[in-house]
Amino acid sequence: MANITAALVNELRQRTGVGMMDCKKALVESDGDMDKAIDYLREKGQKLATKRADRDATEGVVLAGVNTDKTFAAVIMMNCETDFVAKNEAFVAFSKSVLEAAIAAKAKTKEEVLALTIDNIKVETMIVEQVAKIGEKITLSHYEILEAVATYAYIHQGNGLASIVGFSKTGFDVQGKEIAMQVAAMAPVALNRHTVPQDLIEKELEIYRVQIREEGKPEEMVEKIAQGKLNKFFKDSTLLNQDFIRENKKCVEEYLKEHDKDLTVTAFKRLKLGE
Repeated sequence: MANITAALVNELRQRTGVGMMDCKKALVESDGDMDKAIDYLREKGQKLATKRADRDATEGVVLAGVNTDKTFAAVIMMNCETDFVAKNEAFVAFSKSVLEAAIAAKAKTKEEVLALTIDNIKVETMIVEQVAKIGEKITLSHYEILEAVATYAYIHQGNGLASIVGFSKTGFDVQGKEIAMQVAAMAPVALNRHTVPQDLIEKELEIYRVQIREEGKPEEMVEKIAQGKLNKFFKDSTLLNQDFIRENKKCVEEYLKEHDKDLTVTAFKRLKLGE
């Protein structure tokens, strides 16, 4: 049987971040073989992840970023169980490293992100290792991207909300940041009235019809009033028609046209913890 020294245990702890007692047990089970001990801890982490599969992981971080030429943007949500872990610098740094790898690789889906490697370790495996280190359920729950002539990202203070936007033209960094903040703050459902899903329109109209009838309005007026409410919904809930948060006497589209008549938003994504 191998001699499991304190130095060996400490080395494993430094390499894995796992507690001393768990590291010692891993080395004992692996007869002092460091690589086998790491594999053992990964297996332990996998079992722990499975054990915690029914736990709620509703805390975490939402981060966003763009690549060097600003043509690709991504926003990621990494969940954990407690606010304490969500604010931990190591957890935030780990989540940021996953986002950066995803952006560098221009990964299109969450599955592609999980299959990426960082320092020769798959992201999926790294998440399992985080479970072993932290003792909480950790999940990559959401990953969204967009590609455009120019992209911009915004992360709200506290890392609980982030957004990305695509512009039709380059050279508008200030405006890009402003509109990314607009998306984060105002949570638009679509770019403009023409891109609102039809099922959402029908749902809104039905809600308005019920409200109007409950108010006792004549039946012949119901549809006209409902359409008026729908137009208000389009103004409040579609990005280009929303009042610009920095100057609400103009809408977002008007704000952009002031800077370039051909400038517009081509797409946006928004993620928020709890939504």
